Amino acid sequence: MTDFFKLHFFIPLGIVLALVIIPYVGYLANQQLVLGVVVPYLAVLIFLEGLIYRVIKWARSPVPFRIPTTCAQNRTLPWIKKNLGEKLDNPETTLHVIGRMALEVLLFRSLFRNLTTKLLRPADHPEDARLFYWSNKWLWLGAIAFHYTFLIVLLRHLRFFTAQPPGFVQTIESVDGWFQIYQPTVYLTGIILLVALSYLLLRRVFNPSMRYISLASDYFPLFLILAIGTTGILMRYFFKVDITAVKQLALGLVTFKPVVPAGIGVIFYIHLFLVSVLFAYFPYSKLLHMAGVFLSPTRNLASNNRWVRHINPWNYPVKYHPYIEHEDKYREAMKEVGLPVEKE
Repeated sequence: MTDFFKLHFFIPLGIVLALVIIPYVGYLANQQLVLGVVVPYLAVLIFLEGLIYRVIKWARSPVPFRIPTTCAQNRTLPWIKKNLGEKLDNPETTLHVIGRMALEVLLFRSLFRNLTTKLLRPADHPEDARLFYWSNKWLWLGAIAFHYTFLIVLLRHLRFFTAQPPGFVQTIESVDGWFQIYQPTVYLTGIILLVALSYLLLRRVFNPSMRYISLASDYFPLFLILAIGTTGILMRYFFKVDITAVKQLALGLVTFKPVVPAGIGVIFYIHLFLVSVLFAYFPYSKLLHMAGVFLSPTRNLASNNRWVRHINPWNYPVKYHPYIEHEDKYREAMKEVGLPVEKE
């Protein structure tokens, strides 16, 4: 275990454990108003400010050229045909770009095409080493399981922020809880979310290559979301809280009439505090790829440089200084040092 790994693994783990202790101490000190009202509002303000700042910063970045990353033949001679997959890999039109973005955002297409490599050396002929490539879908499976279960968990939480849960939320809950083996209903997405997160974390720990390039900023969000999921499951199945009071607090927050009902257990405030930290941390972390993918010029531009001339919109008028003006200004000096001139 290297010092590099210890530094980048245990520091974020310690920070998350400290974040669990803070609301516990605040609860014991009767600071429910701060934990239940001030902290969530502050986190949302930081989230909105950070998100707007990052989006404006991205939007103002000059993109003078079309730079889509492609891996298929561009449009060329008319007798060279392209199939739909090649058109999505190297989009020619806006429709192709939309299709490419949809596959990337909804199905993580780039991860699905992920390959792994390994150099194999025969024991009796080590000089005949060969590099092998093969498909690796585990990262794609873990990533898509994490993102979609996280989305479903967020949508299920809408029932706390609405007086009457929308119909689609009730449908999601009934589908998510179809495997009812326990009371209250066990939601499969909560379990899959923790399993997928554990895989993404352990992959960084036990894969030497991933461990080498992983930083504290990679481990911290994994620890934080694991802590949020764990406290949520503990709160639902083991340390029950007053759901009516929780909904009253949530409705008060979204209607800007905050109240802090009595009787809500400390596990809820720990869960809410960790969620608030995630909100505040989100715009300043790698998690913002959720919004950044839509503004990435390597993804959202058509590759039509061969037949469309693109003018750099950031070009400004330049005052040209032709050679003859330069010579008129320095002609005598040029003659004195023997430089040739066009006019005497």
